[in-house]
Amino acid sequence: MAKPRVKIPKSAKVGDVVQIKTLITHKMETGLRKDKKTGEIIPRQIINSFAAKYNGKEVFRTKMHPAISANPYISFFMKVPGPGEFEFIWVDDTGKSWSTKKKLAVS
Repeated sequence: MAKPRVKIPKSAKVGDVVQIKTLITHKMETGLRKDKKTGEIIPRQIINSFAAKYNGKEVFRTKMHPAISANPYISFFMKVPGPGEFEFIWVDDTGKSWSTKKKLAVS
């Protein structure tokens, strides 16, 4: 089971550039390993996309591939347009998604 974690600044001012840090616990199976007991290939199951929205507008998106390590960490910067709320969305190969929201206090 994946567990998303997000770290944003406690507060910011309009026009500030802030760093957003995310981490999600996920095995990120590449589809290249074999089960030691059965010898069968373990099916690929990776988080293949991540998106961040601010007040409903997408501000960051990335696609991931099998070379990404387990528990992918993503960090990006954003210029603060005003008060609002982030929404972070991760999607894996099976179509399962995880999301979390965080409000940014703007002064």
